[in-house]
Amino acid sequence: MQALWHELNLLGKAVAILFGCLIIVVVGSGLYFLIPASHMSLSASIGGEEDVQTAAAANAGSAAAGTTAPAITITHVPTPSAVKAVYMTACIASESALRTKVLKTIDGTQINSVMIDMKDYTGTISYAQTKVDGPKGRGCRIVDLPQFIAQLHEKNLYVIARVTVFQDPLYSNYRPELAVQSVAHPGQPWKDKNGLGFIDPNSVTYWDYPVAIARESYSIGFDEINFDYIRFPTDGDMSDMQFATPTGTTKAQVITTFFQYLHSQLAPQSIVTSADIFGQTTVEHGDMGIGQILENVLPYFDYVAPMTYPSHFIDGFLGYDKPAKHPGPILQQTMATAVERAAAIGQPASKLRPWLQAFDLGAIYTPDMVKAQIQGVYDAGLTSWMLWDPANRYNRAALE
Repeated sequence: MQALWHELNLLGKAVAILFGCLIIVVVGSGLYFLIPASHMSLSASIGGEEDVQTAAAANAGSAAAGTTAPAITITHVPTPSAVKAVYMTACIASESALRTKVLKTIDGTQINSVMIDMKDYTGTISYAQTKVDGPKGRGCRIVDLPQFIAQLHEKNLYVIARVTVFQDPLYSNYRPELAVQSVAHPGQPWKDKNGLGFIDPNSVTYWDYPVAIARESYSIGFDEINFDYIRFPTDGDMSDMQFATPTGTTKAQVITTFFQYLHSQLAPQSIVTSADIFGQTTVEHGDMGIGQILENVLPYFDYVAPMTYPSHFIDGFLGYDKPAKHPGPILQQTMATAVERAAAIGQPASKLRPWLQAFDLGAIYTPDMVKAQIQGVYDAGLTSWMLWDPANRYNRAALE
């Protein structure tokens, strides 16, 4: 009887252990589906739409969890005599695995600078801990931005903050009275062909916003502030746009006054600035309806970056049936003209730092075509350039 009781006791313990294991399996399975995406590994190639969504989801999870990075000492790197940069989106920079792929691609090449979105085309400020007063976007946020900048500095990389200015759908909804207005829908912001709002450059009260972002960018370690979309809008129903431009004032005068304001606010703090402008400004003498004239830009920035993508020039430009297929001559001729115009107003050619095409449009851009643009820059007497690919897919063979 005692032996039987012992066996029953052992059987009861076994059943209890089995039941306990079953509970652990069930609870563990349930928890698996509750784990935030930010704690799961990412496996995606750099730059595609899937990467952007994955990085955004992971970044949102980290921000929601209150992730904090260790404190660092803020430093700044002097501007290289010849800047050779690549562009990195906030979404790529927000996720360690994705940005590491970009850094591995450029490691050991002639690239000495990286430009990162501080405020992108959506209007989102990518610095997760930003203290700038304004709307909070749903774009990618970088929770360890100062630490990442410090890591880039350790690699002897010069780091540039990209700040989009007047194209700002987020702020247009936040302060619709400051946006470009729709004629057909009074009181509502005008939208471009992609449904994006644009701040009216005449809205002077808005000007302090990009200035505040620039100052914060510098305070967390960025070495230079690059301003993009510093112009009147172009893409969309032009007849539906309504501006608050004072009578007798031209678009060029408004944009130039904005340049002067940026300079007055940032130059006293020795903050290095640069401006992105249309590539056509190198050869056009009018403002093309957007307010940009090369001679009006050069005096107010440390560097000026014409977006001289060969694919963006019309067929027949400078005698080339398809400019995208002639990257070297396009860069050499446009930038040589810009050099002459800079000299004519007493501005150093070294201020000119063109954007080069590293994406497929008008032609498949092979490493040789990227190199042809670089050589075109050198043939124009310049030494600095930056590569643009919105997908951040850079071919190492073009950089060596």
